[in-house]
Amino acid sequence: MLDEGEYSIGRQASNSLQLEENAVSRKHCVFERTGPRCSVKDLESRNGTFVNGTPVTEQQLEPGDEIRVGGTVFSYLVAPNAQASQLDSNTREVRLEDSLYLSTKGQTVLPPSARALHDLRTLLRVSTMLHSFRSLHDTRSGPAADVLRNHLTSLLLDLIPAERAGVFIPGADPGSWSPNQDVYRRACDERVVVWLEDADSAGFSAMAAPLVVRDEVAAVVYLESGDPARRFDEGHLQVLTALAGMSSVAWENATILGWLQEENERLKAELGLEHDMVGVSTKLRDLQRQMAKAAPANSTVLILGESGTGKELIARALHHNSPRTAGPFVAINCAALTDTLLESELFGHEKGAFTGAIAQKKGKLELAEGGTVFLDEVGELSPHLQAKLLRVLQQREMERVGGNKTIKLDIRLLAATNRDLVEAVKKGDFRKDLYYRLNVVTLKAPALRDRPEDILPLAEHFAKKYAAECGRKIAGLSPEARAYLQSYSWPGNVRELENAIERAVVLGSTNTLLAEDLPEQVRETHPAAVSASLYEEAVEAAKRQVVLKAFDQADHDHEKAAKILGLHPNYLHKLIRTMDLKPALKRAKR
Repeated sequence: MLDEGEYSIGRQASNSLQLEENAVSRKHCVFERTGPRCSVKDLESRNGTFVNGTPVTEQQLEPGDEIRVGGTVFSYLVAPNAQASQLDSNTREVRLEDSLYLSTKGQTVLPPSARALHDLRTLLRVSTMLHSFRSLHDTRSGPAADVLRNHLTSLLLDLIPAERAGVFIPGADPGSWSPNQDVYRRACDERVVVWLEDADSAGFSAMAAPLVVRDEVAAVVYLESGDPARRFDEGHLQVLTALAGMSSVAWENATILGWLQEENERLKAELGLEHDMVGVSTKLRDLQRQMAKAAPANSTVLILGESGTGKELIARALHHNSPRTAGPFVAINCAALTDTLLESELFGHEKGAFTGAIAQKKGKLELAEGGTVFLDEVGELSPHLQAKLLRVLQQREMERVGGNKTIKLDIRLLAATNRDLVEAVKKGDFRKDLYYRLNVVTLKAPALRDRPEDILPLAEHFAKKYAAECGRKIAGLSPEARAYLQSYSWPGNVRELENAIERAVVLGSTNTLLAEDLPEQVRETHPAAVSASLYEEAVEAAKRQVVLKAFDQADHDHEKAAKILGLHPNYLHKLIRTMDLKPALKRAKR
């Protein structure tokens, strides 16, 4: 509380308030209270006095103004009856949105003090630690609240000179000690960060901050000290406010991911289907229900879907959940081999059947006896091999290349393609009778863009997988990286996502996967939640200029412009769409 008069601040002991900081001058500034008015005057200090981030020489203060002197921040607060939004003379409150360290209002510039740098470094550690919590439902290290308490408490005590600290969940047993109820209740009920200096108990001070998740107080971070040498100050209050803001976001992310993991496990148990598919989307859930019905049968299954959607993963799950699980699973990519080699690979050959056939060889169909054959990209089979495969499906028998012995087959056949076989049949590229033989049961692998809720669980899964392979510790993905992953269209589907995360793990240099670790094409479109950096804006502007110049040189011929740029025409189309260059190209063409 400021009564009438002047109050000086500086490094000298003769000041009304002494701040022992290198960034503070001996006589730094003075506050003057005259009636209801209060002003601050800088005394030609070396590093200046700031009001709301702006250096001032003298200024009358308004309620809510923040005055920074060195690394210390004062807030000028006025409440009814001439008391600054205080509940009593020794209690201070700060709203979560008014955090000095997280504020996006105005051009706030932090003073270059050693304390500010220490606080920022510790807040960075806190941020990294918080995003390592993949789930609040993981009980391998004990209940989630205990795991969070153990990690967060050690960082709190490093950041703020408290004697003890803790994270308390409303309604739960507080454990071995309880917080000050006045401070705790105010943080819960009013959803503000509270700082109490108890005048009746010399040296006792406490602070509490709520973690607000989806408009509910999920937990309260609490610190207290009874040592006069460990008193809290305005800087500690601001740091705790920033911590509460970061913790709330991390808590919500961990809650959502934990729910997704639990839901995934619940669905697996409900379906009775063993599989390696990750995700909880409705489309994936529907697919798993269909798989659970198809797996026990011996019917031929046709798996449709774009490249990279996990068609082989579906085929393997069908095999492992079928009565043939003890038999072999043989996968063949029909597009990877020439017609002659593929025929020999599928059906085998007799000695002397063709040049180089120096011995008899069993084909994959024969080797899969008692098990399952998976023909990937079956739409690429030549007419000759389509006819031979039709015989296998109709009569469950075959002959090796160059042989005349009929071999009976006990196999289940699964096939997959990313082609439209109905259209191929109409064009005469695929046999109608073979299509009907294959299309007994049809499963559709959904594209990743059609199940966006599975992107982050998949990314977390791949990050964990490749971190283990590379011997790295990956705590999780940064918020910016998550935003980019969710906004990208993933034309390469799950395979492209897996490659992107593997690249990020291999090339990343921190224990958190950052946006800059992701491939360039993933970062071409800026999500609304991420602001482009100065570097990214400059690169974007340069790209636009180069593309427009190439079209000008090519007289707006797309193929020629692509050749000038050294790009594939299809990629140039994508670049124009991504950077929204069509209007500029139309104007230039006129």
